[in-house]
Amino acid sequence: MRASRLISLVLLLQSRGTMTAAELARELEVSDRTVYRDVLALSAAGIPVYADRGRRGGYRLMDGYRTRLTGLSRAEAEALFLAGLDGPAGQLGLADVAASARLKVIAALPPGLRDAAARTGRRFHLDVPGWFADAEPPPLLAALAGAAWEDRTVRLRYRRREEVVRTVEPYGLVLKAGVWYLVGRVEGGYRTYRVDRVVAADPDGGTFARDDAFDLPAFWAEKAAEFVESLLAESITVRLSPTGLRALRFVAEPPAVRRAREAAGEPDGDGWVVTRLPVESLEVAFGQVLRLGPEVEVLDPPSLRARMAEAACRLSGMYGLEGQR
Repeated sequence: MRASRLISLVLLLQSRGTMTAAELARELEVSDRTVYRDVLALSAAGIPVYADRGRRGGYRLMDGYRTRLTGLSRAEAEALFLAGLDGPAGQLGLADVAASARLKVIAALPPGLRDAAARTGRRFHLDVPGWFADAEPPPLLAALAGAAWEDRTVRLRYRRREEVVRTVEPYGLVLKAGVWYLVGRVEGGYRTYRVDRVVAADPDGGTFARDDAFDLPAFWAEKAAEFVESLLAESITVRLSPTGLRALRFVAEPPAVRRAREAAGEPDGDGWVVTRLPVESLEVAFGQVLRLGPEVEVLDPPSLRARMAEAACRLSGMYGLEGQR
């Protein structure tokens, strides 16, 4: 554990230059006192770590010192290549850069680990696009990625019900289920745009100062959860068999399933439970409960119950079961 932390400390100093004990402690999730002890241990081992005094001081490595990747274990080396997402990198216009970096990492590895890339590639493959979706990247994806890298503002023309124009500071791009999204700051806050609906993204000649406190993964997780919750605008009352309750996760969104299970009453003599199921609309709900077949009974609203009864009668007639139970 400590050996791994010492390596991480050296790599942090190598990549970021001078860092204070507090900054290192925050990155390594340890106390300042532990950082002091680790620095002494590194110095005793011959690693040239120096302390600069003063207000802007901190720890740094001797100028020109570089560690090599010889400390990687086989598992770490293979995980490193597993993290290389060739598909998304190519869509962002970074295929050549990623390939070059890959070769440099392979060259820096000790001979016994240089087959890590091949071993990983033979065992794992990431197929990013969703089923029945166009695998071609949106035409303006690379341009937006370039603007995000260089902190350039763009004049965005975006297609909704009608076309809108916005001046956007592109903070980052997110790939979700084969669909690319742009997260950008506009007047009034941060907004999310589907890249395949962007009609034009013209640089306006300006740049922006990025808010270092902005956390793209955290923002996306919060907005994604809010989006799913916002879809669940209505709810229905259903009676579910044990099989239907288990199968609910295959027909409804996870937040809806979670809330339905939390709201479920005590099972009756046959093991069936009554609960409220959040749904996007009654039209969507009809398709969901229909997929559960005889494992669900709609109790409310009456309109949906009547529609299910009609569907059941049609199925009964189709299979020649009218009058049978």
